Amino acid sequence: MAFRVTRPDEVEWIEREPEPGGSARYVARLSDELGFQHTRGNLWRYPAGARGRRHRDTIQEETFVVAGTLTVYLGEPPEQVEVPQGGVVHVEAGTELQLANQGDEEVLLWAYGAPPEAGGAEFLDSAV
Repeated sequence: MAFRVTRPDEVEWIEREPEPGGSARYVARLSDELGFQHTRGNLWRYPAGARGRRHRDTIQEETFVVAGTLTVYLGEPPEQVEVPQGGVVHVEAGTELQLANQGDEEVLLWAYGAPPEAGGAEFLDSAV
């Protein structure tokens, strides 16, 4: 098939364990559903107070497109960057990062990575 389409009511949202003191996050894994061969892609929902694990991916570069206001901690030492609605963040492999929703509204983000291999993440102490 030359194309695939998924709709918001068709995705399965999987709850991820919250970080200590945070709220749960939800991921819709789209790589297999949409037949990605050379990349990986997920939708993430970050309710108010949710934050991801601080990590450094040694294999994959990642790009995030934001719907809402996202706080990103980048590098070592962590630099706090506020990304507004419609903003895009590109993170090279080997760069430390942590995503957080420090606002009152849910953040929806598209996370896109290449190459598609997983398992290269090194987890680090939280920046938040």
